[in-house]
Order: sequence, then C-alpha cells, then structure tokens
Amino acid sequence: MDLANTCSSFQSDLDFCSDCGSVLPLPGAQDTVTCIRCGFNINVRDFEGKVVKTSVVFHQLGTAMPMSVEEGPECQGPVVDRRCPRCGHEGMAYHTRQMRSADEGQTVFYTCTNCKFQEKEDS
Repeated sequence: MDLANTCSSFQSDLDFCSDCGSVLPLPGAQDTVTCIRCGFNINVRDFEGKVVKTSVVFHQLGTAMPMSVEEGPECQGPVVDRRCPRCGHEGMAYHTRQMRSADEGQTVFYTCTNCKFQEKEDS
C-alpha cells in the first residue's frame, strides 16, 4: 500500500486541498472537485450537507469636508524661488508625483502661493 495515496499533507476543512493547502473551488456539476493548483481530486459527495454562507457588509460613507483652495495639498509643502507666470509673484509651493512609468522622471506640480495658479513640469 502506497503511503502517499492514503495520507495527506494537510488536515483541514473541505474548503482547502488536503494535498497542497490551496483554496478549493466550489463544487459544480462534476463528480469531483479538482484543486486548481495541484490537481488533487475530492469526491463531490464529501461536500454533501456543507453550507457555504457569504455576506456583504456596506458601511455608510461619512460626510467629506470640502477642502478650500487654501487648504489643498497643492498649497502646502516647500516653497521655491520661482516666478508665477500669471501674477509675477516670487515663490511657488511644489509637490511631486510619479505620473508616468517608473523608469521615467517624476512630475513636479507648482502652485503660486499668491494667486493659486498651477503649472507642471516633467522632470
């Protein structure tokens, strides 16, 4: 008698493969449930009487506080010596984001601290 055929690697619920431990698919019209990872088969009759319950919980959304232009993240952060092309004010706040693929440079967003004009620069 072959020990590999009589003994399983895992002792678990029927939701998991007893051979590799992966989550098993739900029983269908076939006579067996086959593990997608290792191919281990379980007779569908072993699932008789098993009830699968699912539930979805929707949490109520909280009210979002409107953010004024002055409070936005664009106006916060370091200020550099850069002249605003709209009002001529010297001093623009900036922040950076990775807008393109990882092997390309980041995008720098400048916001005038006086008139809130925004411009971007791809570095």
